[in-house]
Amino acid sequence: MIKKLFGTDGIRGIVNKELTPELAMSTGKAIAKIFNNLENKSKILIGKDTRVSCDMLEGALVSGLCFLGADVVLLGIVPTPAVAFLTRKYGADAGIMISASHNPYNFNGIKIFNNEGYKISDEIESKIEKIILQEKEIIPTKQNLIGRVFFEPNSTRDYVDHIKRSTKLTFDGLRVAFDCSNGAAFRSAKLLFEELGCDCKMLFCEPDGMNINDHCGSVHFSSLSNFVKNNDVDLGIAFDGDADRCLAVDENGNIVDGDSIMAICGYDMKLKNNLLKNTIVGTDMANLGLRQFCAKNDINFVSTKVGDRHVLSEMIKNGFNLGGEQSGHIIFKDFSTTGDGQLTATVLLDVVKRTGEKLSKLTQKIEKIPQVIASVEVSNRQKHRFEGDVEIISLIKEAEEKLGNDGRLLVRASGTEPLIRIMVEWKNHSEIDEFLKEFTNKIRAKIL
Repeated sequence: MIKKLFGTDGIRGIVNKELTPELAMSTGKAIAKIFNNLENKSKILIGKDTRVSCDMLEGALVSGLCFLGADVVLLGIVPTPAVAFLTRKYGADAGIMISASHNPYNFNGIKIFNNEGYKISDEIESKIEKIILQEKEIIPTKQNLIGRVFFEPNSTRDYVDHIKRSTKLTFDGLRVAFDCSNGAAFRSAKLLFEELGCDCKMLFCEPDGMNINDHCGSVHFSSLSNFVKNNDVDLGIAFDGDADRCLAVDENGNIVDGDSIMAICGYDMKLKNNLLKNTIVGTDMANLGLRQFCAKNDINFVSTKVGDRHVLSEMIKNGFNLGGEQSGHIIFKDFSTTGDGQLTATVLLDVVKRTGEKLSKLTQKIEKIPQVIASVEVSNRQKHRFEGDVEIISLIKEAEEKLGNDGRLLVRASGTEPLIRIMVEWKNHSEIDEFLKEFTNKIRAKIL
């Protein structure tokens, strides 16, 4: 069965166009049917970010879940990794996060976790889709077995306490700016890092339902970078809308991406004999500089397809405990079953505090190769067609020959958006931007 609804990270789409209340209700019914507990009512957690559409979709999911007898526990506004953790802690059968991560407010999504806090498998996704497509065959539960709804007031507190256990230090003396992207971390980040002793400067913590990721957060650095440079702080931390990603800026306002964070934290873990099998797991998008850093420091680097589920699968399969993506979606498997922005920030601040080094000095050890990225807007149906197009394959081969051994080209369909992503790495600083522009225009002309 070909999946029609799920991408690489749940069900995503523009609200009231691709992701409707009707679809959310059907998804709730399907989740209840899959996770129903034969002995007792199933318990399903729901968390959400700050998008204006979250309440609507939450209500629809609740209706679908209760329709088939599932009890629902509402967590309120919490980060995605909080849902993963609390699903385990509260002994729930599944957890749902309503969020479109780093996307604008008019997008939303439904992410689903199993009772162990891992994102559901492809097999379960296919079963959910099949149930949705055959919804007319669903028989409602008996009136006396309809599900109930409960609210968990301690969700943020329990999650923050969990993250605090990842460090033995306090961060007294560190002045840190936090960009919460007007998203899911706007409460928990201040609570967490003030309790850990940071002198916190909180930015973009005033969500209005429509300003999530709006020129802020982990994909829009200019405001955070300027604040750090002009306000005498040690570093800046940026989360995305659902706070499963974390990127940073050093004291000079320079961006520190996920590759650099993994290098810094992975090397520190190696020194403490905590890096299992002496390995970091990254993706095909990982900068060549990270690979070279690992080789220089006797650390193994394993590459997977782009997407945190591929990284996590590799980590579980082979017993690794550190992996992630350049985008800042980093998994510290000793503490979390998914990427966790606030956990990543805590681990990074632990290294900065313990070593006493500036973040800029820590990042100097990783020599990055110039990397540029562009996107081509297409429909979700179009974005995979290029993979078998003979002319496009020929264009890619021609471009790779020009880059030679000094560069790298990666063309892929986005797993979360209707885009084709194009990444170029090349030691030729002066020509890389023009090379990307020319190649992207050729791809666009062939597809559109």
